[in-house]
Amino acid sequence: MFRVLRKLIVAILALIGLVAVAGAAMFAAGGISARQAPGSIERTVLPRLRAVAIPSSAKQAKNPVPASAQAIAEGMEHFADHCAICHANDGSGDTEMGRSLYPRVPDMRKAATQELSDGEIFYIIENGVRLTGMPAWAHESPDDGWKLVHFIRHQPKMTPVELEKMKSLNPKAPDDEPGAPKSEGAAPAPKPAHTHTHKHGA
Repeated sequence: MFRVLRKLIVAILALIGLVAVAGAAMFAAGGISARQAPGSIERTVLPRLRAVAIPSSAKQAKNPVPASAQAIAEGMEHFADHCAICHANDGSGDTEMGRSLYPRVPDMRKAATQELSDGEIFYIIENGVRLTGMPAWAHESPDDGWKLVHFIRHQPKMTPVELEKMKSLNPKAPDDEPGAPKSEGAAPAPKPAHTHTHKHGA
């Protein structure tokens, strides 16, 4: 038992050392700029550090919300309003914000996300990831986060009809609302607080 623990500690320290070296090299090469894309060392090491940092109990957590079209639809609504600005409606990360963050927003349709357990995805949604731009989105009801997990699982199979529907769910500036008069240089009015059409904790 002690040998296993010692090996784990050594592995963690080695990963931290690699990150420190990569960080030093990054700052030496480009300073604090987020314009350049992360190097291969960062892209390899950081996901492993994240995996080590997520508690095993979280990794093993099962989604308590049954998979259904309704759960996916409610997750889609939430994602369109809160997440798509960085992740894009289809989960590709191909948005102005997603392309500008450091590290870049991942394509959640790919294996790096889809092969995570439901518990890992939920943990990342609820707690965020430090130094990545991913905030902690702890929800009023945990069910909201679990519905997002169902929707993220669905993203590789999204249809053009679903993507078109999401456009109508994305937040809009007051001038972009249907029938709104176009202002000439006036400051935009604050956006009304978002309210969900679905019941929390259902």
